[in-house]
Amino acid sequence: MHPILEIHLQSTDTGRSLQRAAIAVAVVLLLAFLVVYFAKWHTAHGLVRATEATSASAPAVDVVVVHNGSAEATLSLPGETAAWYQSTIYARVSGYVARWNVDIGDHVKAGQLLATIDTPELDAELAAAQAKLRVAQAQVKVKQADAAFASSTYARWRDSPSGVVSDQEREDKKAGDASAAAALEAARAQVSLNQADVDRLSAFEQFKRVTAPYAGIITERRVDIGNLVTAGSAANTTSLYQMAQDDPIRVFVEVPQSAAPDLMKVGVAARISTGDAAALAINGTIARTSDAVDPQSRTFRVEVDIPNADRRLVPGLYVQVAFELQNSGMTQVPAAALAFTAGGPQVAIVSSDGTVHFRHVTIGRDDGDRVELSAGVSDGERLVLNISNQIVDGQKVQVSGEQHSAAGVAMRAP
Repeated sequence: MHPILEIHLQSTDTGRSLQRAAIAVAVVLLLAFLVVYFAKWHTAHGLVRATEATSASAPAVDVVVVHNGSAEATLSLPGETAAWYQSTIYARVSGYVARWNVDIGDHVKAGQLLATIDTPELDAELAAAQAKLRVAQAQVKVKQADAAFASSTYARWRDSPSGVVSDQEREDKKAGDASAAAALEAARAQVSLNQADVDRLSAFEQFKRVTAPYAGIITERRVDIGNLVTAGSAANTTSLYQMAQDDPIRVFVEVPQSAAPDLMKVGVAARISTGDAAALAINGTIARTSDAVDPQSRTFRVEVDIPNADRRLVPGLYVQVAFELQNSGMTQVPAAALAFTAGGPQVAIVSSDGTVHFRHVTIGRDDGDRVELSAGVSDGERLVLNISNQIVDGQKVQVSGEQHSAAGVAMRAP
């Protein structure tokens, strides 16, 4: 075969192979496109059908069944224990701690010796004052002798016959008598002054013995032997001890103003517990209240006094205090059943056929997670909890969970 003809035939075969390969690739790409397209179409239509099915079904809601309140309800609030007395004991005299006799946790009696302070400067001042007193007392004796001599001299010159002594000399002896008497009074006044100084320093000497002001427990010791202590209670002065009397013990409770009609009075019963299931609650009563609401926190303080002979409670302890409230029979519902709108608070009531109806209500008392309604709901009605803003009046719903608004249950303040 001619070489040129052979080259032409080979070029023709190569072109046909490339055409067949291009067609095959195009077919593969078309098939892949069709597969992806139909997969996306199927997925999209599946979502549409699922959305339509979901939209067609009624939304599920949780409800609470309303029950009228009983004669009593319990309001539980956090509280804090405090000592009946709590004192910071400072040194009354300056010196060095010679000895301390009690430590943290020790129970002491009133007047018991807590520590002893060495006071060399005070001792020296007292010795000097006593010496001055003795000098003054000796001066009194000297002035007494001078006064007695001046008095007898004046008496002789005064009773002398006229003409024996001159009037000038008689007046001079009279003045000497008066001067001696005045000097004696001054000496006696100096003795009183020095005696007062001795008494003052002697009184300070008693403060070398630091004693307990009442029976209680030592909660903190801040000194050791050899420490220099300074008299007074200034900001830069270190105290010796902290002590407290914890029998009886106080319980402080901050009560929301909504409970003022029930708890702002003395004698209301209370039960105090520490949160420990094994611990028994302690009974007490409100002993005093602040009789005023704090404008910032909108709370008022009540104090409950309870006996603590067995030392079950200590100062600074977190406790729960339950008060028995006398309510007016209003309907108690969870706060989650309320929806607040521009027109006021509402509840969503589910009828027997599953239809939602919104109704305005009147709040009688708000106790945090529970609310008492004075109007708007009736016993046995079902209220939707945490209702969605997507649910409208007249819409059908499915009840997925049901609770009961039990009467007389414990309420906790926020």
